[in-house]
Amino acid sequence: MKRMPETRVRRSPPPWLLLLALGLGACGGASVDGSAGPYDRGRAQAALADDPGLLLGEFPLRANAVVDGDTIKVGGLDGSLRLLGLDAEETFKSERDRRDYEAGWESYLASRMARTSRPIKVPTPLGEEAKYFAREFFEGVQRVRIERDHPRELRDRYNRFLAYVFVERDGRWVNYNVECIRAGMSPYFTKYGYSRRYHDEFVQAQREARAAQRGIWDPSKQHYTDYDVRLAWWDARAEFVQAFERDEEGRTDYIALTNWDALRRIEAAMGDYVTILATVGDIRQSDRGPTRVMLSRRMFSDVPAIFFDPYVLEDSRAREFQGEYIRVRGRVQQWTNPYNGRVQLQVRVDQASQVVVPTYVPPGNGGASAVDEDAPQDDAPAAAAQTPAAAAPVPPPPVPPQVTP
Repeated sequence: MKRMPETRVRRSPPPWLLLLALGLGACGGASVDGSAGPYDRGRAQAALADDPGLLLGEFPLRANAVVDGDTIKVGGLDGSLRLLGLDAEETFKSERDRRDYEAGWESYLASRMARTSRPIKVPTPLGEEAKYFAREFFEGVQRVRIERDHPRELRDRYNRFLAYVFVERDGRWVNYNVECIRAGMSPYFTKYGYSRRYHDEFVQAQREARAAQRGIWDPSKQHYTDYDVRLAWWDARAEFVQAFERDEEGRTDYIALTNWDALRRIEAAMGDYVTILATVGDIRQSDRGPTRVMLSRRMFSDVPAIFFDPYVLEDSRAREFQGEYIRVRGRVQQWTNPYNGRVQLQVRVDQASQVVVPTYVPPGNGGASAVDEDAPQDDAPAAAAQTPAAAAPVPPPPVPPQVTP
């Protein structure tokens, strides 16, 4: 039987470590094609000076800091870091997965792919290799520098800090996120938008990794086989987000629900119309009230878009894009749940034209997968337990006068 990769840290220098050394050497000057090096630290420092909110600070690494290739933990922060631009493959955490893998890679991969029509998130040997890469990258490191991508984008749905992580080497701060991609341990992950600060560096790092067939781009290694499909899908989502951000400039009624102050801004617009960018979560049909399309934000703080007319919901096509980004324009209302007394913000949608969906077709059969593919795998049981309680049938909120936005 095929055995799992060893879980200990290898003592002899692996090939990707030599490639990493070459990549780090390029940081100080020209890249292999003679163009400017991958880091314009002057530009990054200027961004920090213009908006100090981008620098979170310097933090000590915790003991056993590396969770996997795209998640680490540092002292002084109440949660793990979700490293921006990265989506390393998963590590083996259960004996069942290990046994299934040992029965044969091809059958293991085929069985996992047969369970869903969407791109899979399952443990692989390359996921283990990405974890080894992270361990050796941070080996001997006492402190790291944490930077943000945007002053309003602080945490993800699972309360993880969204971050770039830098290690100081030879007087320079080296971006782990970019070097992870350069080593082929992850693709450039754009599912939630392009990097605002290091997009060019990520693109170049991925181009180098693919050309050199490192990591996930090595056809002889055991990893996902559908990265072209994933990249096309993620980039289409990123284009949708970027279009919203262009339209948002100079407007206070456009709100990305992932912003830390989104709920405050929505509440300030009570009675007025706002346009919200969010992914579609649960869709809850009430026997006596409206359909509630939950716009995803954080656990327990999603914002419902309220549809009283089922034909408006059908014509809006929001259901077809469950799990994807959409724009929703609606009037902000406040509703008190008579069963628990909780006051909830919501937006009312009266016309299908108030919903804008993407032009691309998501992979798979449509609809969100039963399990959130981007949930933190190390905390999966806890995350699963935090699903919102099933809503009891409730009377509809008062109906305000209809006004066309």
